[in-house]
Amino acid sequence: MLAPAVHAELAALLPPAALLTAPEDTQPYECDGLTLFRERPAAVVLPDSEAQVAAILRVCHAARVPIVARGAGTSLSGGALPDKAGIVLSMAKFKKILGIDVLARTAVVQPGVRNLAISEAAAPHGLYYAPDPSSQIACSIGGNVAENAGGVHCLKYGLTVHNVQRVRGLLVTGDVVEFGGASLDSAGYDLLALINGSEGLLAVMTEITVKLLPKPQHAQVALAAFDDVEKAGAAVGAIIGAGIIPAGLEMMDQPATRAVEEFVHASYPLDAAAVLLVESDGTPEEVESEMGEIRRVLAAEGASSIRVSRDERERLLLWSGRKAAFPAVGRISPDYYCIDGTIPRAALPLVLRKTAEWSKEFGLPCANVFHAGDGNLHPLILFDANEPGAIDKTIAFGDRILALCIEVGGTVTGEHGVGVEKLSAMCAQFAPDELERFRGIKAAFDPAGLLNPGKAVPTLARCAEFGRMHVHRGALRHPELPRF
Repeated sequence: MLAPAVHAELAALLPPAALLTAPEDTQPYECDGLTLFRERPAAVVLPDSEAQVAAILRVCHAARVPIVARGAGTSLSGGALPDKAGIVLSMAKFKKILGIDVLARTAVVQPGVRNLAISEAAAPHGLYYAPDPSSQIACSIGGNVAENAGGVHCLKYGLTVHNVQRVRGLLVTGDVVEFGGASLDSAGYDLLALINGSEGLLAVMTEITVKLLPKPQHAQVALAAFDDVEKAGAAVGAIIGAGIIPAGLEMMDQPATRAVEEFVHASYPLDAAAVLLVESDGTPEEVESEMGEIRRVLAAEGASSIRVSRDERERLLLWSGRKAAFPAVGRISPDYYCIDGTIPRAALPLVLRKTAEWSKEFGLPCANVFHAGDGNLHPLILFDANEPGAIDKTIAFGDRILALCIEVGGTVTGEHGVGVEKLSAMCAQFAPDELERFRGIKAAFDPAGLLNPGKAVPTLARCAEFGRMHVHRGALRHPELPRF
């Protein structure tokens, strides 16, 4: 519950419909796409201008009220989990495309703009925005920046960080801050890269300039079936090893493929142990040449069948299956838990084999869907939350997968962020001194720790409990930061 004085100040800044405190109004904000963790906020505010956001931040900063900025709520790591003593700062009303510069190939947008809406607005100019998360029809660009989202075409065109040129935002004090600029380079430290993937810990974004690309003249996708999951994993490395950088390189195993086929009817081969989707784009001549190489490598790596899209309709249909994988799996299981880890491509066969072994050990089905080209795994663990102990068992299975990602030289996240989900895994991923540097950066932007508290960077106490970090002489190097 907000202090009466804070509630009165916020009520003076916002119309009644933009300040929510009743339980039935705040409950929809109690979690993001990761529903394993829930917490109701003391209040939800829905500003519609940068001036209102600045005023809200100043009120909360003065009263030491925690603030969790929220976009579309599609995040999958608990990054938008509220603080029960704080407010959720919803940016849902910031959904304007402020301008498209065709010559500079940029678009200036507000953080609540949907990812797909950017490409739709740029399409009449022959341009598009390349990063395309599977949730692009719903996810917001502000959340994409906060999590440094990827997508099925990130192998060739990069993650969000590679496609954002400027971010305007507000510090916790309400002061304006800008990262990057109108030019491709800017003076000083590269803080633009820092704000990408910062998970709402450093600033609240109010305006984003993204880079646009010319739409390729032509594109084709090959669907390759394999009778063995490890063969499919090895084929991924073989394609990259042959010097081919496809526009997209995705993989699904049989459980995922069967769920998808029942949902979108894309004519996926149901008898295959795994399928690869490999796309080439460019001029017609470039695509023809590259697709020939792709087919040669896939055949050499043991593909049992290879099917190449004949037209744009078929290409989009094949991709629709991959992009609908999460909702498709949701149709066949009461609940599922999506893991997000990244590994070196060479480790794909090993990780897939171990995941299959653990699936049997835990008695939990697991459908594998991932951005194979850059090693970003998304195992979907199927469970029923109504069964006693099912959640704990599911989390233990997921933690084991993340531990293996670290063991083979990868990371605990590729694009979903750390949030609250992977705090313990961060203790294993990073050494104590490295985590201290992260906390130092947080302190430089937000000394009181009010922005998205308890997310992304674990506390020393948590890591000590996890057994991976020790607090020297019981002293914190940054005593000004709260122990969440």
